[in-house]
Amino acid sequence: MGTRTQILVRGIVQGVGFRPFIYSLANKRDLRGSVLNNETGVLIDIEGDRAQIDNFIAELKRNPPPLSTIDSVTRQDTLGSQAFHDFRILPSTKNGRKFVPVPADMSTCNDCLAEMRDPANRRYRYPFINCTNCGPRFTIIESVPYDRANTTMREFEMCAECRAEYENPADRRFHAEPTCCPKCGPSVVLSSSFSGLNVGPKGRLKAGLKTDVINQARHLLQNGKILAVKGVGGFHLVCDAMNRDAVETLRKRKFRADKPFALMANSVDIVEKYCVVSETENKLLSSPERPIVLLRRKENTLATGRVSACWDTEIPHAVAPRMTTLGFMLPYTPLHFLLLENLETPLVMTSGNLSDEPIAYRDTDAKERLNKIADYYLLHDRKIHIRTDDSVVRASNFPPQRRSHVKKENDRSTIQSPQSKIVIRRSRGYAPAPVKTSFRFAKQILACGAELKNTFCLAKGDYAFVSHHIGDLENLETLRSFTEGIEHYKRLFDLTPAVIAYDLHPEYLSTKYALSCDGTVIGIQHHHAHIASCMADNGVEGEVIGVAMDGLGFGTDGKMWGGEFFVADFKHAERIAHLDYVPMAGGAKAIREPWRLTAAYLQRTFGDDFLNLDLPFVNEMDRSQWSTMASMIATKTNCPETSSMGRLFDAISGLLCLRSTVNYEGQAAIELEAIAAKTVSGDYEFEVADGGIIKAESIFKRAVEDLIDGRPAAEVSGKFHLAVADMIVTVAAQTRDTRNLNRIALSGGVFQNMFLLERTYDLLMASGFEVLTHSRVPSNDGGISFGQAAIANARIASGS
Repeated sequence: MGTRTQILVRGIVQGVGFRPFIYSLANKRDLRGSVLNNETGVLIDIEGDRAQIDNFIAELKRNPPPLSTIDSVTRQDTLGSQAFHDFRILPSTKNGRKFVPVPADMSTCNDCLAEMRDPANRRYRYPFINCTNCGPRFTIIESVPYDRANTTMREFEMCAECRAEYENPADRRFHAEPTCCPKCGPSVVLSSSFSGLNVGPKGRLKAGLKTDVINQARHLLQNGKILAVKGVGGFHLVCDAMNRDAVETLRKRKFRADKPFALMANSVDIVEKYCVVSETENKLLSSPERPIVLLRRKENTLATGRVSACWDTEIPHAVAPRMTTLGFMLPYTPLHFLLLENLETPLVMTSGNLSDEPIAYRDTDAKERLNKIADYYLLHDRKIHIRTDDSVVRASNFPPQRRSHVKKENDRSTIQSPQSKIVIRRSRGYAPAPVKTSFRFAKQILACGAELKNTFCLAKGDYAFVSHHIGDLENLETLRSFTEGIEHYKRLFDLTPAVIAYDLHPEYLSTKYALSCDGTVIGIQHHHAHIASCMADNGVEGEVIGVAMDGLGFGTDGKMWGGEFFVADFKHAERIAHLDYVPMAGGAKAIREPWRLTAAYLQRTFGDDFLNLDLPFVNEMDRSQWSTMASMIATKTNCPETSSMGRLFDAISGLLCLRSTVNYEGQAAIELEAIAAKTVSGDYEFEVADGGIIKAESIFKRAVEDLIDGRPAAEVSGKFHLAVADMIVTVAAQTRDTRNLNRIALSGGVFQNMFLLERTYDLLMASGFEVLTHSRVPSNDGGISFGQAAIANARIASGS
């Protein structure tokens, strides 16, 4: 008779081939019983030899399907036999409260690509081929359990051949919910206008797949046209990256002056024509998540006096103006693979939107917002349920000493393994996979995030569901995306938050939304949330030295912080040091015009005599505007004060005449990093005054001296970066001496600067610190919601 055991597997185990994997594993070990999806995971009821069951569970943990993540395996031996005769896969149960992590969208697997390229295969050149191991997931799911009826694919009734595959446990497409073929699945159409589409009674395009549609689209791109291409999570605007006129036209139509465009290439070999690609970067590019990877351009930089550069690449300057990096990704949908087939050069593949708006994902939305940008539309009739941008990452190779993530049940790496990536934007491929925490949430929590690079976070148990990238909450369309996303996650994971966490800034739309919600509301200081996010990212608790450096965040004193040192844990954050306050003449205008901050710092350093300095910046400055600004500063009129490190980077950029105005957030600082000489010796030094006030006047004094002496801008930038790193180590060492703390957490958007991050990390490690950086959520404001959730939980648990 044998032993009967019930096993519950929790994690990302639905929609990733887990049931057929269990079916095959059970039959291999001559075990009988059943497996099904339920509201919490995968439930296995199994009977047979005890030793074989033990081996079955061990192998389940050791070698699960590639897209799965096991968070827990609960075993319960039970009395009595069911007299199972075989092993079966049963229909999903729908009783009780559902709480199942949902898989993210994954790139097309090699098996499907081989079929798509085989002329004898019935799915030859079919742009919606998928199987259990790949294809759309999150973007088509409306509810759980993850069954076809709960996805947008329910509109496509499977043909007999697809149904046979779907119902065959030995087939790769067994219960692959998006399964389809040219007979029964979505189709594509190429149109010069939406009015030309032939739409059927269910909103489906009547036009079936035509072999030449993709070739026609490629031909249009090669002739300089701009296409709006409907993908898995929204529309892309696409053009030939090597056609300068097409790229510049796209910039003009999209109202995107300088922000870099993402690129898509057919292979890593093609990417390597233009960028240096390390082994780690190669793995990131080729991973199932297929993020955009920021790569170093092959370059020959000439930086003497005022900066200039010459690139050993054919990619037009307009793709990524003044950047030393390019953002590349590989194809991740069958449509992409077909579109780039045999192309030896990359395509621009940028978000389908106007500047600062969320991407279009509905056909009618694209018609309204993209009709003045795109010349043609490459469309399909599979609905996208929720928009999802491409993820953006950078490779990192920090030493194995550091904690890179929380250990999981089926994690074959060790806690000592080196971190492979730094997430800049966590979205397609990663969301909505939960971030596993080392603590449990006492109540269900909604954390609403910040304003820029917004994400929200819903938390329950030991799961934090950090949302896909929402964007900057500065317009109605993005706010709608934010609120719709929250409602979707609440439905998807059956969550009813009792606690709502929000940023202290009273004008953030996320804050106003939070204050309109029912439940306990908890306001959380922006930079404390940054530090808590880094702590939770690394699975640590207790006090740390927290370094939070970014653009701006509302402080507890009503001023705008951004260059902060704390002694912090999840409940409290004591501010122990910060950059000295500087006035932002004109308020938000000073963010868009960095020269205003440069002038303010110069006046603070040299007094009004700075107007007599023999500097290009002074010679080119609008003195009439400065006169008005000086009066504003003197009378403290419309001059909010800030301690922001991001604004200090802006000011140095202005001093070097790199950027007097910016066209996107962080542009001045990004370009300052781009020109920095990495091999200079640092001889700039901040002054740390009484009360932990960090003054930058000595930095400006030395930088001005170097510029007057004819030192190149690259050298000045390099020395400034080193000075910031040295200052962080100095303050950290002083704090260690007085507070007996040796663990330090680095967070905030400034630490996306890899030159600064790596230099700071190396110096801190050399000084004996345990250094925490981000790896699972962004260090920028995209990680704020995760930190808010951790803090709110600690305060609720402690009753504070």
